[in-house]
Amino acid sequence: LLTKLGADNGDAMAAAVQKATNVFITPDGFMGRFMNIVVNQVFPYVILGALFGTSAGGTSLIKLAVRLTRRLRGGPAHAAIVSSALFGTITGGPVTNVLSTGRLTIPMMQRNGFSARFAGGVEAAASSGGQIMPPVMGVAAFVLVALTAVPYTKVVVAAFLPAMAFFFSIFLTVMLQARREKVTAMGEVPADLQMERQDWLNVVMIFVPILVILFLLLGSKDAAAAGVLPWVLPEFVLQIIVNATGDAVSAGWWAVAVLVPLLFLDPETRAKPSKVLHSLAEGGILLSRLFLLLFAVSIISAFLNESGLTGELTRAVTSWLESAETVRIFGLEIHITGGVYLMVALISAMICAIILGMGMPTVPAYVNVALLLGPLLANLGVSFFTAHMFVFYFAVASAITPPVAIAAFAAASIAHTEPMRTGFAAVRVGIVMFTIPFVFAWYPELLLIEEAVTVLDDNGQRVLIEGYGGTTDWPSLI
Repeated sequence: LLTKLGADNGDAMAAAVQKATNVFITPDGFMGRFMNIVVNQVFPYVILGALFGTSAGGTSLIKLAVRLTRRLRGGPAHAAIVSSALFGTITGGPVTNVLSTGRLTIPMMQRNGFSARFAGGVEAAASSGGQIMPPVMGVAAFVLVALTAVPYTKVVVAAFLPAMAFFFSIFLTVMLQARREKVTAMGEVPADLQMERQDWLNVVMIFVPILVILFLLLGSKDAAAAGVLPWVLPEFVLQIIVNATGDAVSAGWWAVAVLVPLLFLDPETRAKPSKVLHSLAEGGILLSRLFLLLFAVSIISAFLNESGLTGELTRAVTSWLESAETVRIFGLEIHITGGVYLMVALISAMICAIILGMGMPTVPAYVNVALLLGPLLANLGVSFFTAHMFVFYFAVASAITPPVAIAAFAAASIAHTEPMRTGFAAVRVGIVMFTIPFVFAWYPELLLIEEAVTVLDDNGQRVLIEGYGGTTDWPSLI
């Protein structure tokens, strides 16, 4: 401590002032980048999720999913996957998603012949997957943007293929389980799940804000200014939309602005407009909790930066790996070659993310492991962005990993079955979530962005990983 304080030319007071400045004022301090995430980036999406949570769109979305999957053998389970993916990408919370959609989908799956344990596992796995489903992906995705300095639009693109692979694997798991339990297709939609006129309006309420976000995130300013919009919008409105194109925060506020009037398509909201105000109040409460959560994370980040623990850990592990030639595990001698120590580091990061995430929200689990082990993974040949995506996935997976699988426990309370067995069922259904990160760690081209194949050389310059050209070769990828 005395050495640290006296490091600035032996002036302890000056060094103490400098340390206090670093901890409290700089971007890496208490009121730095993590507080910026809450105030400037996450705010509109928290409000959007709160408004969605009190709307009738969730039930109507499930009815639409049932209608689309009624001829499939695993119909209700497939409907649960579709509705949880779409609803979860807005709410971003696995437990909230389970409690919102699971109250209808889990009994529906049980009624169609699936076991209570499997029904709870499907809902928990699909609801957790909502956090990795573009375009919103929850709060943790905005923290990923802040830590990696990669634009949100590119994070959405990078998350697309892994998310599709995850939900496709759940679809296949449901089909195989349906054959095993001899579950037949629904054929006709039950009377209580028929789509009525109001349900179609509620579906519009869900999809229009999502389409607004996609249009503004993935569109270009030139395309927005040169399309059909100049013919139908006043010039000042068009200019506002052009300015918002490509900006995640503006896209979120535009989605909120579009959703608020759409909420009045619901007769209950028209009869009681105060529901909208209550939703905004719930969003404010959630935002205050998020503020406290990220403030705690910023404290950890600030002291990790000031102590230099992350750098020391990276240097210690790297120097040990350079000197070690073999490692003995349970009497088995393993020679450490090129990819062995990278795999060991990846497995260590996986275990840390899952353990820290048990019973915790995704954000602190992701941040703690990313700050500690992210630089280490990057030093072993993985790009900085890919390392963070790897940790992010396992922080999400911790919600369905026993012994503290919060999403599975919420599903078990609805299915009236054993929580622990439901947790293991969720792991079995969502097992691909534990393998996909290893796939894109070794084959980062699957993330589709240049940052996934970019590392720092000895001079601190960004260079492409050997063998990559920086562009996507779509024919080879397909």
